[in-house]
Parts: sequence; C-alpha cells; structure tokens
Amino acid sequence: MGRKRKGDAVSGWIVLDKPADLGSTQAVSRVRRAFNAQKAGHAGTLDPLATGILPIALGEATKTVPYLVEADKTYRFTIQWGVSTASQDREGAITERSDVRPSPEAAAAALTAFVGEIEQIPPNFSAVKVDGERAYDLAREGVEMDLKPRKVMIHSAEVTGAPDADHIEIEIHCGKGVYVRAIARDLSAALGACGHVSALRRTRVGPFTTERAITLELLQDMCDRGAGLEVLLPVETALDDIPALAVTTEDAFKLSQGRPIVLLPRQVETLKTRLAGPSGTAFASRNVLATHGGKAVSICEMRAGQLSPTRVFNL
Repeated sequence: MGRKRKGDAVSGWIVLDKPADLGSTQAVSRVRRAFNAQKAGHAGTLDPLATGILPIALGEATKTVPYLVEADKTYRFTIQWGVSTASQDREGAITERSDVRPSPEAAAAALTAFVGEIEQIPPNFSAVKVDGERAYDLAREGVEMDLKPRKVMIHSAEVTGAPDADHIEIEIHCGKGVYVRAIARDLSAALGACGHVSALRRTRVGPFTTERAITLELLQDMCDRGAGLEVLLPVETALDDIPALAVTTEDAFKLSQGRPIVLLPRQVETLKTRLAGPSGTAFASRNVLATHGGKAVSICEMRAGQLSPTRVFNL
C-alpha cells in the first residue's frame, strides 16, 4: 500500500506575481505551504531578479504543466547600456565597459533582426545541461563552454521607452526557450555597445496574465483567512488551446479507468474541424480535453474515431 501524501488534496492553478529576489523553487514552496497542498510545481522558471507571472500548479494541475511550458510568453525588460556582465544581468560580475549609448531609433532598427525564427545561443549562466551538469554551475566554476545555438521563435519585439541615455525598455512576445538575457547580449553586440538586463518582468504565460495574478502577501493573507480557494483557477485553465468535449457519465468512468471511448460520427467531424491546422487539412494536434459536469476528466488523443486517455485527472 502506497504511503499517503502529507497535506491537503488541493488542485488548481495560482497565477503568482513573483517578487524580485525570490527563486522560482522558493516561490513554489511558499505557495504550497500557504495551501498546505500535497503537490506543487511551476511552469517556466523566472530568474530571481525577474518579477511577474509564475504559474504554479497544485495537485492534479501538475499534470498539465507540460502543456503550459509550450505556451507563448510576453516579457518587458530594461537594458542598461555601458556595462556588460558575465551573466548578462545586473547580478553578474562586470566583464566590459563602453561609452557607446545607442539611440532608441538605432536599437529599434537593430531589433527587427531578432523577430521570427532565429538561432539563439543560451547564456552561460543558464539551466542548459552540458555533459550532465547545469551550465550555470560550470560558469560559476569558471569553466569555458561552447553552447550550441537553438532555434527559437520571437513573434514581435519593440522598443517601448527610453527613460534616459543609459536605459532602453523593450517588450517581446515569444515562444518557449527564449532567453531575454541573450537578446540583451546579442542586441548590444549588434549595436557595438555594452549592455545587460537591469530589470525584467514577465507579463503573460499562455492564458495567464497580470490581470489574474496575485502577490504572495495577498495570497498568504487569503489562505490565513480560509479564502485561498477563491483565487485558485481550475485545472483545465492551462489547456485553453485544447478543444474540449463533454462526455457522458459512462464514458467519463471509462476514461478515468484508462480505457478508450468510441466517438459518435458527428463528434469526430466536430473535433476534426477544431483540431485542424491553418490549412484545414492536417491535424495541428490530436489532443482533446474530455470533461464531465464542468470538470476535467482526462486529456485524450483522438485516433480512428476513439478517444484514448493520456492524462487522467482525479478531481
């Protein structure tokens, strides 16, 4: 017989507005303790210096984390000109100085080269693994690395402000795997300047935005008053890009046992339309969210007129 987990069976998403100088793992621990939850995890690490959206999954919501990791994100950040650092942010040791102060117009023009699918070399101070070890651990030890470029997608990038000659503010909308610090590094190099990220805020992760976010202080206060569940979003919130299908009680029971269900012809045609890619022919995805009574039952894969469960929720 398996050991019973400590804590309460709380399931759902918290859209945390992470404060600066707090690690993502520390933030998850504090949210988990606030709810006395059995299980917790996050979707997308934020550097300690960064603030903003850190989606935290509790209980059964942790099964949807992989889907949210794939979601688009929006960042607002500030580059401080004149100084480059080892980590490409304000926490790193200074490696170079320069008197060059690019104009906002020059930065905006250079930024256009970063839009679209580009190849980006991760910063040495990153979680990328090198021979089984994290790059940031090797970087702290002074180990020389030759990290390989990765293809990433940046949908848009624009200069949004320039408070003074030493700083420029930028907003990007991007896909997974983009390092803002690498953008600051490469943009500085393209402009013949030195620069680093002095401020960073994530404003969106998939369906989670700052409008739905809550601070740690307010969350802790609500949990202390027994009102924490009021800000807990449903498990399926992270699956807004996956078409949902309401199923019968009998089919919900089968799916909960890990058994496939047979779809009606009209259900197949409806789902085919909703799963089709831009061309209207090829499937963009075969994932379908089965629901019953307004609750998520399972994430399924549609094949040959059937739904086969791949993730079953115990809600």
